[in-house]
Amino acid sequence: MQDLESQWQALSRGVEQIVPEEEFRKKLARSIREDRPLRVKYGIDPTGIDVHLGHTVPLRKLRQFQDLGHTAVIIIGNYTALVGDPSGRDETRASLTEAQVEANAKDYLRQVGRIIDLDRAEVHHNGDWFAKWSFLDVLNLTRHMTLGQISAREDFAKRIAAEKPVYLHECLYPLMQGWDSVEIRADVELGGTEQLFSLLVARDLQQSRGQEPQVAMTMPILVGTDGVRRMGKSLGNYIGVAESAENQFGKVMSIPDEPMRQYFTLLTDLPMDEVQGLLSSGQNPREVKDVLGRAIVAQYHGQEAADRAAGEFRRRAAGEDPEEIPDAPLDAGKLDAEGKIPAPILLKELGLEESTSNARRVIAQGGFNVGPRREVINDPRAQVLVSDGLVVRVGKRKIVRIRLA
Repeated sequence: MQDLESQWQALSRGVEQIVPEEEFRKKLARSIREDRPLRVKYGIDPTGIDVHLGHTVPLRKLRQFQDLGHTAVIIIGNYTALVGDPSGRDETRASLTEAQVEANAKDYLRQVGRIIDLDRAEVHHNGDWFAKWSFLDVLNLTRHMTLGQISAREDFAKRIAAEKPVYLHECLYPLMQGWDSVEIRADVELGGTEQLFSLLVARDLQQSRGQEPQVAMTMPILVGTDGVRRMGKSLGNYIGVAESAENQFGKVMSIPDEPMRQYFTLLTDLPMDEVQGLLSSGQNPREVKDVLGRAIVAQYHGQEAADRAAGEFRRRAAGEDPEEIPDAPLDAGKLDAEGKIPAPILLKELGLEESTSNARRVIAQGGFNVGPRREVINDPRAQVLVSDGLVVRVGKRKIVRIRLA
């Protein structure tokens, strides 16, 4: 294992809070002295299936613990997901079925495996213990928290003040999350800043069972590509882990200048003195984002793919088409007798837009062009003459070559 200061520098990078900090240093020192890895817990409720870079912030920290010789313990919250984490929410989460949760969990692990070395990690489902509980066990768990404690937490207090309902099952969530730490005897638990309440509940539960309490380590909320709101799929400001190298790189290049420091700190392993040099005055933000984009993309697709994506982006920015244009099949039966098709329908059929209403908006904004001369079509009522091999472009990143079938 590395020495204490080396581990501290790596593990404290980008962290919002370590509670209690001195206790963590003592745990870390003892771990090194006794050559006993810390058990570092991270819980995932499989409420969806798309992992984005915002989700990777605590996962990357977990991987850092792994690389320093500690044990990553992943909790798949198949039972807590049935409750729904109320942290940071201004309303109750929608209920999921057990089948939905199980299906999501399988895909979550596949995507998480891009960041965590699952072969060196422990993976547990909290249904393994909660499914065996009796109602008396649940009652005994609730004795560890008062109504005053629950109502004082910020998210519930805001909902109560706004006269929005807080349901009793939601109050069980922090206790369930805390009990997970008892079951796996966690030394450290990772989470977002909004989860600190639940992470500290675990300390009380562990002490009640005669265990040494865990340390809570919270990570900042990653802002999305708009540079303002937290990254989220519903907000359309996310970068997906499973997205292509080209899409990932292009989205990184689209972020405002302000969040670059946060992205470098939380999403890359570049030394902070190098980051400071890149972000110093006089540096071209476009070139800095190029470095950032390559560093992020390389983690999920490899350095060669990252360099290729950067090259493609530069070509597109210069108004050139990429070296390789993907084919998109189009049923010839969709064309009229003259070989034409309404522009909005064409974009939807080619998968360039999800709906004809979206397509009409893009067309009206001048974001659609075709052919070698890049003929702009900005009339949503236009009929497009289609031939096999016609190149169709939407915006700067979407491009296909039509193959009539």
